[in-house]
Amino acid sequence: MLQSFSIIFAIATFFNFVNYKWLKLPTTIGLMLMSLATVVIITLSKSIVPGFYMFFCDIVTNSDFRSLLLDGILSFLLFAGALHVNIDELTKEKWPILLFATLGVLISTFIVGGLTYGIAQLISVDLPFLHALLFGALISPTDPIAVMAILKKANIAKSLSIKIEGESLFNDGIGVVVFSGILILTGMEGHHEEGSVGLEIGKLFLEEAIGGILYGGLLGFIGYHSIKSVKENPQLAVMISLAIVLGGYAFASLIHVSGPLAMVIAGMIIGNKLNIATNKGATRKMINEIWEVLDDVFNGILFVLIGLAIHLLKFDANHLILGVLAILIVLISRFISVFVPYSLLKHVESSPLKTVTILTWGGLRGGISIALALSLTDNASSEVILYITYVVVLFSIIIQGLSIGKLVKKIYT
Repeated sequence: MLQSFSIIFAIATFFNFVNYKWLKLPTTIGLMLMSLATVVIITLSKSIVPGFYMFFCDIVTNSDFRSLLLDGILSFLLFAGALHVNIDELTKEKWPILLFATLGVLISTFIVGGLTYGIAQLISVDLPFLHALLFGALISPTDPIAVMAILKKANIAKSLSIKIEGESLFNDGIGVVVFSGILILTGMEGHHEEGSVGLEIGKLFLEEAIGGILYGGLLGFIGYHSIKSVKENPQLAVMISLAIVLGGYAFASLIHVSGPLAMVIAGMIIGNKLNIATNKGATRKMINEIWEVLDDVFNGILFVLIGLAIHLLKFDANHLILGVLAILIVLISRFISVFVPYSLLKHVESSPLKTVTILTWGGLRGGISIALALSLTDNASSEVILYITYVVVLFSIIIQGLSIGKLVKKIYT
C-alpha cells in the first residue's frame, strides 16, 4: 500500500505542476481531468503493453480508496478546512447551516432514493428500494473537500460562501449516520429484529453525531491549551496538532463516535482560539503553513485517486443511462432540500431564490460519496450504486465546479 500511495503522490504532484504552469484550472478540476485522460491512455495500452496496464490497476487497487479516504485522508482534510473557518461568521449562519445539514440531508435522501428507484424499474435495472435509499444517503451530503477546494477560486459573497462551507463541513457526518441507519434497515449488518431497528438508529445518531460533536469539542480544547503551553516551540505545536488529528480520529472509531464531525469541531476551536491567542506569532504561522501544505497534498492525492479509480467500473448501458438521469434527480432533490429549509427562515436578501439556486449548483459531491459506495462490497446492488455515484460525482466536480463562478457572476450582475 505504501508503494501505491507513493506513486499516486508523485502523480498528483506532477499533475499539480502541469496545472499550475499551463492549464490554470481550479486544482481539483485540473487533477480530475488529467487523471481521466491518464485512465484513457492506460486503458488503450492494455492490448499493447498488458504488463504496464496490470501494474497501473494494481496501484489503484492496492491503494484501497475507501480505507485511505475514510480512515486517513478525510481526517486531515476536514481538520485543515475547519482550521480556517471563522466561528463568529459561522454563528451568523447557524440556522441555515443546521437545517441544510440535517433536514436537508433527510429530504434529499428520500427524494433521490424514491426517484432513482422509480427510474431504475422503468429501465429494468435491478435496484431494490432500500438500496436506492442507500444511494440517496451517500449522494445527498455535499463534499466539504470538493466544495472548499473549488470555492477558493469562485468569487462568491462571504455570507453565501459560509453557508456552503458550513453545510458541507457538517452534513457529511450527518450523511454517514443516515447511510449507516439505512444500512441497518437493509439487514446487511446482521440486524434482523424489526422491533430493535428504531432503537438502533436512534442510538446510532446519539453516539455518532452528538458524541462526535462533544468529543470534537474536548479534542479542540485539549489541543488548543496544549499548543498554547508550548507556543515558544512552533515545531512541537505542529506535532501536537498532528497528534490531535491522527490519534483523535483513530480513537473516535474505538468509542463509536463520528470522526469527521469531531475533526470539524476540533479544527474550528483550535483555529479560532489560536488566531486570538497567538496573534501573528511564529506558532500560528507555522501551523497555518503546515496545514495548508497538507491540505494541498491530500487534496491532490484524493482527486487523482477519484479519477484513476474509474477503471473499477464495467461499462453497462443501462447503468450509464440511470447515472445520467441520476444527475438530474440529484439536482432537483438538492433544490427542494435547500428550498424547504430555507423557506422556514427569515432572510435579509431581496431574492432568496437566487441564493437557493447557487446553493443548489454549489452543492458538489466528491470522494466521500464514492468511498461510501465502495463500502457496499457485499451488496447485490453495489455495482449499480458505484456506477451511478461515479457519474454524478464526475458531473458535479467537473461541470458544476467549472461553472459555479460564472453562475454567480451571471445571477448577481
